[in-house]
Amino acid sequence: MNIQPIVYPERENWASLLARPMMNAASLFDIVHPILHRIREEKDDALIDFTQRFDGVKLDSLRVGEAEFEAARSLVPKSLKAAIRQAKANIMAFHEAQHEPLVEVETMAGVRCWRKSVAIQKVGLYIPGGTAPLFSTILMLGVPAVVAGCKEIVMCSPPDKNGQIHPAMLYTAELLGIKTFIKAGGAQAIAAMAYGTESVPGVFKIFGPGNQYVTAAKQLVSQEGIAIDMPAGPSELAVVADASANPDFVAADLLSQAEHGTDSQVLLVTTHEPLLEQVQQSVGKQLEVLPRKEIAAKALANSRMILLKNQEEVVEMINAYAPEHLILAVADDEFLAAQITDAGSVFLGHYTPESAGDYASGTNHTLPTNGHARAYSGVSLDSFVKKITFQKLTPEGIRNLGPTVEVMADGEELTAHERAVSVRLQYLG
Repeated sequence: MNIQPIVYPERENWASLLARPMMNAASLFDIVHPILHRIREEKDDALIDFTQRFDGVKLDSLRVGEAEFEAARSLVPKSLKAAIRQAKANIMAFHEAQHEPLVEVETMAGVRCWRKSVAIQKVGLYIPGGTAPLFSTILMLGVPAVVAGCKEIVMCSPPDKNGQIHPAMLYTAELLGIKTFIKAGGAQAIAAMAYGTESVPGVFKIFGPGNQYVTAAKQLVSQEGIAIDMPAGPSELAVVADASANPDFVAADLLSQAEHGTDSQVLLVTTHEPLLEQVQQSVGKQLEVLPRKEIAAKALANSRMILLKNQEEVVEMINAYAPEHLILAVADDEFLAAQITDAGSVFLGHYTPESAGDYASGTNHTLPTNGHARAYSGVSLDSFVKKITFQKLTPEGIRNLGPTVEVMADGEELTAHERAVSVRLQYLG
């Protein structure tokens, strides 16, 4: 499978070159709307029916039982358990450092203001399934939820054809203390967490990546008052490489993202023309030995290798694309990184594969896709808390601040606002 190289494209063609392989949004919503409606009305019955239809298994119970958690402990190899524990420790350290100290400000004499982070009490974590057991996503969503102190954590992931969840996923969830694990995937799982069913507790905010149907479901329930982390859809990667780059490293990075799914997309941007052919050849060789070769090949059909004239064009194109993941395989990686304004997560230098962030460096891999990195951040501790502001005025404070509030309220012709201050000032004499 070759990625067609594109040489010195005109700027007016950039938008079409950088387009993601997305379905029409209206068509997606038309498909997802009836699923949401049925879950809201029929609850568990509809969830079991959709699981049978889409995942090919008829479930007796939607919840993972204690016996399944216990069995998973013995089925996960010791080496994988150790790796998961190491990744958890790194991710925990990075997210615990995001706690903000409470800072109190006296804006004027007698007027104190402060802000406090409070955990969202009920959160839902969606873990994609299907073609790979993404226990890493359990860490990426579960760790900050636990660190934030969320009281109720509900996890959903589609079962396999035997009605089971992969043992490594159950081991990871149990390692974090998450026991409410629901065997459900797709738009129907999002609906179940949004509305609640007999087996699935309703939540206040839903997290997690997924396919386009999952993304559409998240967007639709967000219109009904359920918060979501971001519209995170199919995965994507951009690599910027120069003459110092190792073609085999670059090819491996492109393939690592392409194997996520057929609707994934990868992009190579360079000013060094020989690299196009070198990477192309390495991609072909490495692709042949991948177990997920067919998936990766279909993703490569959506992908691009682009030769640009200079670094200024490279920076402009990358910021226009706003990739979920960005690898800077260049000699002056930190200089280039300082110019990036739109990306989900950036990987600097020749020895920082995107895989490191996907699993265990400590940063979060749940990131904005489809250009949403222009306005959204990736998941962090902040995603699992809300900030409540507080203020307290003493008698001195109301005397100092009151006249300002009275004048402003009068200027807006809101008399009751003005009187709320005036009665206090009159009382104080």
